[in-house]
Amino acid sequence: MSTELESTRRALREAISQAEHAAELARLLDAAQARLAEAERSAEEARALAVRLEEAEERLNKEREAGEKLRKEVAEQRYQAEVAQWKLSSMKVARWNRIGDALKSGKSNPVRLAKGLKGAAKAVKRPAAPKRKPLPIASADDRPSFQAVSSTRTVDGASFRLKPFRIPTGPNTRPHLTAAVIADPHAEALLRYEWRQTTGFTPRDFARVLPLETPHLLVVESVAEGPWAAEIVGAPGDGLRALLGWCAERGIRTVFWHTKGSIADYSAAAELFDHRFTVESASGWPQLPFGIQPRVHNPLPLPGGRIDRVLTLEQLLPEELSYPDQLTSYRWPSAVSVPPGTPQWRAAEIAACGTSIGPEPDSRRAHAALRRAYAGGTMTGHVDALLEAIGLPSHRATLDISVMQVLPSADLAEPALAQIAKQAGVVQLVLFAPAELEARAREALPGVDVVFRPLDPALSTGAMLDRGLDLCEADLVAVMDPRDVYGKHYLSDLTRAFLFTTADIVGKAAYYAHLRAAQATLLKQPEAEYSYLPEVNGATLLARRGPLRELGIADLTEGWDEVLMRQCRTDGVRVFSADRFGYVRVRDEDRWLLGAAQLVEYGSAEPHALI
Repeated sequence: MSTELESTRRALREAISQAEHAAELARLLDAAQARLAEAERSAEEARALAVRLEEAEERLNKEREAGEKLRKEVAEQRYQAEVAQWKLSSMKVARWNRIGDALKSGKSNPVRLAKGLKGAAKAVKRPAAPKRKPLPIASADDRPSFQAVSSTRTVDGASFRLKPFRIPTGPNTRPHLTAAVIADPHAEALLRYEWRQTTGFTPRDFARVLPLETPHLLVVESVAEGPWAAEIVGAPGDGLRALLGWCAERGIRTVFWHTKGSIADYSAAAELFDHRFTVESASGWPQLPFGIQPRVHNPLPLPGGRIDRVLTLEQLLPEELSYPDQLTSYRWPSAVSVPPGTPQWRAAEIAACGTSIGPEPDSRRAHAALRRAYAGGTMTGHVDALLEAIGLPSHRATLDISVMQVLPSADLAEPALAQIAKQAGVVQLVLFAPAELEARAREALPGVDVVFRPLDPALSTGAMLDRGLDLCEADLVAVMDPRDVYGKHYLSDLTRAFLFTTADIVGKAAYYAHLRAAQATLLKQPEAEYSYLPEVNGATLLARRGPLRELGIADLTEGWDEVLMRQCRTDGVRVFSADRFGYVRVRDEDRWLLGAAQLVEYGSAEPHALI
């Protein structure tokens, strides 16, 4: 009996325990259901907030677009107003207008008329034409800074301070073309001057950023860092697919550019693009190699000049340097020792900055290496090929040359014409020479448009050159003296300066000269290389046609170039002195030159000047 009672009690206790457990479970279930209901309400509220946020972003984008459009319209109206004011001011100081005013005011007063005409005959500085200014960036955070910041270098325990190379903001080679670019700083530096470039957008904000200036193409490099790296390495990410879909909806061409890493790591993402290119030559994709970017790879010196040291590549480029700071380092030493296996593009960039590559400085070898670096290909040429391959027009300004020459004697004809014939980029020759030389000139330059005018003894050299300006048709105009010696790379070397300077006139203030009577070779102003200066030698003049026509050439046989340089200083026209090579001034004697230049040796100048 007692056993049955004990069993009953145990069963009752277990039932009570299970009931309590069931009640706890019920309570927990009720609490979970309550939390679930709360979560559903929160999710519904979140969805409503997301809709409102999307609507707000759409309204914000429209406001930004309207604001950007308004800024452009205001800037254009301001520019047109400045143009109108400039035209009015130019008209007021024009000689014909001042002569008219003098005639009108002195109609009944001969003395006033004479004074007025005398005043009208004086040259008056014309106001500078206004230039379109780039629109200011709406927010400083919209575009990342791309300037060198590191001013200290350490070599063998010694610390050096230097002024960083100032990286230019422009101009752009193709301002009509806009590209959205995802790239590391190196590739960005190569591309940023080839078109209007939009960078800095992410997978989260591209749909807001890109419509502000809808691009014509999208270029994506094989980046390994940053917000897009996870989107393109391995399986393509949703952000990349959304970006490419956005481009497809708008007919924007898409380009993938493999520059580093294994192609296999990027192949899946690359297949989604319209076009694929690689820097490698052994790949099955079309090749788009690195090239020299003249805006940043050029021999413009640092403000403090070079140090008298030969550095190793490791000393030149510490790992922590950003690419803008690397561009400063390129210009710093007198020479760099580059080990075998260095990437060809790296050596080319160093050489393009005018730095000797080798165990010791050598200006001749450095100049030849600079020339080879540019001949190996610039990004402008590579982008031309890219645009042609994807079906976009590559319209840009050319650097074709019209050469002007006054040939006073038939004795000078053969060497003078032969020197012009071997120059690259010459499409036209405007020649003033004895009438019997016309046929010879056309024969010597079969691929050049020869515009011939018989020599007029009554006209000065300057007067004939000034008339020749109206006959020139190329973008650039060169003046060559038949008495002097010009190397075959003379014009191509000078033309290069227009790729990285803002000058309208380029020439040589540093050059070699040879005096026949003394058989002396001289070097004038070697420190004047690669710098903006008040004047250059007129026999080395290469100028943009428009500014040169506005300046005009004085009616003088000797000294017309000195008058031209004074006018450049008066009008604010920038003049740039290039390298010392490729040209020799030849005279029987020149006392002024003897006093203004340093003696190199007694003998021919050509081994020194011509490379």
